[in-house]
Amino acid sequence: MLKPMFLSVCLSAVCFHINAQDNTAVIIKDVTLIDGSGGAARSHVSLLIKDDTIAAVLPAGTNYPTKGAEEINGSGKTIMPLMVDAHSHLGLLKGTEIAAANFTPDNVTRQLNQYLSYGIGTVLSLGTDQPTGFFMRDASRAGMMSGASFYTAGFGFGAPRGTPPVAFGPSILRPINADQALEEMRHLATLKPDFVKIWVDGSPKILPEIYRAIIAEAHTHNIKVAAHVYYLEDAHQLVDAGVDVLAHSIRDQEVDDALIKAMKQKNVYYIPTLCIEDFGLSYGLVSPGWFTDPFFMRSLEPGVWDMLNSDDYRKKQEGDTDKARKIKAFAIAKRNFQKMDSAGVKIAMGTDSGAQPVRAQGFSEHRELQLMAELGIPAVKVISYATHGGAALLGIDAETGTLQPGKKADFMVLDADPQLDIRATTNISSIWKNGKQIQ
Repeated sequence: MLKPMFLSVCLSAVCFHINAQDNTAVIIKDVTLIDGSGGAARSHVSLLIKDDTIAAVLPAGTNYPTKGAEEINGSGKTIMPLMVDAHSHLGLLKGTEIAAANFTPDNVTRQLNQYLSYGIGTVLSLGTDQPTGFFMRDASRAGMMSGASFYTAGFGFGAPRGTPPVAFGPSILRPINADQALEEMRHLATLKPDFVKIWVDGSPKILPEIYRAIIAEAHTHNIKVAAHVYYLEDAHQLVDAGVDVLAHSIRDQEVDDALIKAMKQKNVYYIPTLCIEDFGLSYGLVSPGWFTDPFFMRSLEPGVWDMLNSDDYRKKQEGDTDKARKIKAFAIAKRNFQKMDSAGVKIAMGTDSGAQPVRAQGFSEHRELQLMAELGIPAVKVISYATHGGAALLGIDAETGTLQPGKKADFMVLDADPQLDIRATTNISSIWKNGKQIQ
């Protein structure tokens, strides 16, 4: 049973003093701008940044309203917003091992920095954090931690002796009835999580009366609920119960019109996480084109590259008796994403990165964009799912997620145009957060 936690932790390992910097304006001149809204890109514009904010987007060659601004030539460059990963896991992974003991200030900070170095400005850690995560979340949001901005669902709800795995740690809540679920949800709400996570999968599976109690109580505290899901039947029941997010693709069968209609009526978000199926099939037996790309290799934890290239891993993949189901599930996931997209269901990008060694933090998000684009979705729309979509889901779209005057100057500068090839998002020239160049 969860008890209210009053913890005293020293976050000196992750906190640092933000030195005051001058307020000199910066102009990045003559770029192509993909603003994250899903609308058409704008060519030959200049971005005026003042303090931490976008002051103006102007046609190239305009007389700029700020004298003495630092000018940066952006000719040939493309600017897009920093991405939002609405389904990630912080602090679980270290090397090739998943363990709750890995959730330390140093490890979480290292991972937040890695996310930002790949152009991910915000991450939602979905349900596998430890108690210190709330303190780190607060430090991150106060600007006292480097790296991506940290949002947390705290401790998720699973089934006794069921999903998620015990390796995710003792903080996972596993109520045996609705009354216990209500009590635990009320205690969790005192810690002010940004979201609530429930796992509805596997055997034994959390009972509908239990997750209905969790969802209803979370909503009384104005907290949204995201569900790990696999089966269409569960998706129907969850949407009927009032869940706010389906945090994975439906993978057992194609979604029906009734589910799509209900999701649209209730503004339920869909997070496809296509890359988890891709990664499950990409290693050992085949070598995808990006397998030796330094952009991918840099994202791996120490030891993972050797693990993926080992004979043991290859034999494990060759002997996988579940491979046919996985191939079918991936095909269904792709088709269901296309149906959700065509129907206008709200979509946010998420990857489940950090939940397994093969789901590399930073690279996974770019791979997710590639998989969406391979299904014929225009690049500007794909990018909007990875930027505005996640920001809107988290309720921070008034300040970030799109590049418009008055919003935070959170963006990356690319050496190529992802409208021509979505893989251009990996050609990062520089990263800016809160109006400051990070790298």
